[in-house]
Amino acid sequence: MSKKKELGKGLRALLSNIESTQNTTEKVELVKELSANYALINLESIEVNPYQPRTEFDQDELMDLAKSIKIHGLIQPLTVRNLGGNKYQLISGERRIRASKMAGIKEVPAYIRLANDQEMLELALIENIQRADLNALEVAISYQRLMDECELTHESLSERIGKNRSTITNYVRLLKLPPEIQNSIKGGEISMGHARSLAGISDIMKQMDAYKQSINGAWSVRQLENYLRDQQSSKKVANSVAAKSDDEIQLEKITKDLSKVFGTKVMIKRDNQGKGQFVFKFSNDKEFNSIYDILTDLD
Repeated sequence: MSKKKELGKGLRALLSNIESTQNTTEKVELVKELSANYALINLESIEVNPYQPRTEFDQDELMDLAKSIKIHGLIQPLTVRNLGGNKYQLISGERRIRASKMAGIKEVPAYIRLANDQEMLELALIENIQRADLNALEVAISYQRLMDECELTHESLSERIGKNRSTITNYVRLLKLPPEIQNSIKGGEISMGHARSLAGISDIMKQMDAYKQSINGAWSVRQLENYLRDQQSSKKVANSVAAKSDDEIQLEKITKDLSKVFGTKVMIKRDNQGKGQFVFKFSNDKEFNSIYDILTDLD
């Protein structure tokens, strides 16, 4: 989707042409080109957004992101507004820019916006999403940009681009995946189907384990889904066993022992006060007589 460039003559000329042209069609084309490219911008040239609603950030999460950026780089570019010359103002990416500074990064990739290009940007991004050569992560970034920069909800975006709301949600969830998995999406190692299944795992350790097994085993999407389903079933069984009290476990053992003795199904109904009854199942007179003989022999 995007081609990384240093902010040289090409992008400078593009910014200048957008500001100077009065032709709407030409301006849309120029904005389209600008929105599809991101430049490397010096962090010192970007000022914070004074209208940033979020002021508090989890320091541990920022540190984790900073470590990730050091290793993998900044995968999702910032979005900045050109203020003229080499000065920019942050539009979206406050958390990413803070983590980049913590990581000691000097330059960051950023999409450049103009002060008055919102409608044209929306048109350009929507048209860009329709391209067939975008990978799933590029589509996810485009959806997120539309929502962040054009102030669209999942619902309004779904109406604009003719996609189900759930489709948009599934793509945007990819941006929360660990960088290693995101890079695999970009590199074509895993498909959107794989990524969607992995995004549904809340435990990051289990998420990475499933991802690595999928890569090492060259699993299809169905194989990954079956693995995750089996894991979920095993977890439910384990939770069910763990939830049983000692009394319940003991009662189950007694029930099984009695069923073996009488050769038929035996049920024990017992309340919290210890009151209850034994229920012996029988299908015919022979089974009834067998139960009766055992009970009378016990006397």
